[in-house]
Amino acid sequence: MDIKQIFKTIYKVSKKNNIPVYVVGGYVRDLLMGIGQKQDLDFVVVGSGLGFAKLLDEHMKEEGSLIEFPDFDTARYVLGEGEKQTVIEFAGARSEKYFERSRKPVVETTTLEEDLSRRDFTVNAMALPVACFAGLISPGARKINSQIVDPFNGREDIKNKILRTPLDPDKTFSDDPLRMLRAIRFASQLNFSIEPKTLESIFKNKDRLKIISAERIREELMKLLATEIPSVGLSLLFQTYLLDLILPEVAKLDGVEEVFGHQHKNNLVHTFKVVDNIAERHGSVLLRFAGLLHDIGKFSTKKFIPKIGWTFYQHEHLGKKMVYIIARRLRLSKNETDYLAKLVRWHQQPISLMDEGITDSAVRRLIVNLGDDLEDLLILGVSDITTGNPNKLKKRQENYTRLRKRITEVFEKDKLREFQSPVRGDEIMAECGLKAGPTVGKIKDAIENAILDGIIPNEYDVAKEYFLKIREDYLRDALDWERTTTKK
Repeated sequence: MDIKQIFKTIYKVSKKNNIPVYVVGGYVRDLLMGIGQKQDLDFVVVGSGLGFAKLLDEHMKEEGSLIEFPDFDTARYVLGEGEKQTVIEFAGARSEKYFERSRKPVVETTTLEEDLSRRDFTVNAMALPVACFAGLISPGARKINSQIVDPFNGREDIKNKILRTPLDPDKTFSDDPLRMLRAIRFASQLNFSIEPKTLESIFKNKDRLKIISAERIREELMKLLATEIPSVGLSLLFQTYLLDLILPEVAKLDGVEEVFGHQHKNNLVHTFKVVDNIAERHGSVLLRFAGLLHDIGKFSTKKFIPKIGWTFYQHEHLGKKMVYIIARRLRLSKNETDYLAKLVRWHQQPISLMDEGITDSAVRRLIVNLGDDLEDLLILGVSDITTGNPNKLKKRQENYTRLRKRITEVFEKDKLREFQSPVRGDEIMAECGLKAGPTVGKIKDAIENAILDGIIPNEYDVAKEYFLKIREDYLRDALDWERTTTKK
């Protein structure tokens, strides 16, 4: 079912049951702005949103399944899959607000105008009757202007590229503090400015964000990072002190210290530039997040050493540990956490491989340690070059081109596509009379390290010969360990 059919079906049910239904929010805003419209559709029902969705369900012909949220008088359909997926949501005209320490909003029924007034920004506080879309996907401008419900001059704010709240911003942000993050995300996404009173209110009400769940904060942060120029929103987060609440580890990177005339660069400014550089090269939001976190260990490892200057030794190792703390706070999945930790830990490694005399073994270890994430690490690495000197920029970018060529050569030569010991654990146990345990793992590691160090090629026969040569040493160590343990 395409969007045109969805509108027709909703209009049919609306007319038959004499229930007014309006398209609201981002779909209306994007229509007026003449930009590509998203597949998600939000509808306000003057009446019960859940009740209308149940009536509609009888006409959907199993196109999608109805998901009910009775506590909020809302319902949702998910139609299609992948890029063609459409999410349509119905809500009764309502008001929402949070009490002082509550993470869950209190919902009350209200009129359409009051429903629009409780929305986040004037550009999202407009509504069009579903009848406007019943025969046309993109209704004409004259028809829109005659039918649109726009009590807060959202059209004028679109024209002026201004974000402001329908009501007093203190009330709007107090009722739902997540709107402060949405304001910043929309400013970045739409290239709008935030009206001064609204921006001041974000700073004033920033501590209200503490009542919002980590999951909702994470969702908005990822949407901000997905914008074309993420640094626009990231800078606003920093200016309003919201970044101190969400990612204090990143906010601490701001500032420049000077000792005996020696300065280091502002690592926060550098970090934001790195994220923008990644955004120019890749659409992955998680990779952009890795760019945001890649230098978080620098604040605590910063040290001035005479005759050397400012140093940040081991900041990538500390940064990796900090990633796990941040991931727990934002409720990231294990896979997401491991990915971020890996890139932060290894982001310095490509730089050390730029020297002409670097061995194949170092390149092998990078390939094996990064696995499928190697390409993302290289994108992070080249994005980490933020020098304003065009000659330095060109030279460092050329270094990455050479490294890529070297990686390809080693990768193909050493058959590292799915690297692991050619002599498998079952064979080691059979040859040595061992059960599964640490000794088997140590023998496999020794074979793999010999391949990575270039001692032996990645071939079964040579690896088997090497295994037979070293196994007695490991069996002797295992026997000594067993005797020691038995005596204790």
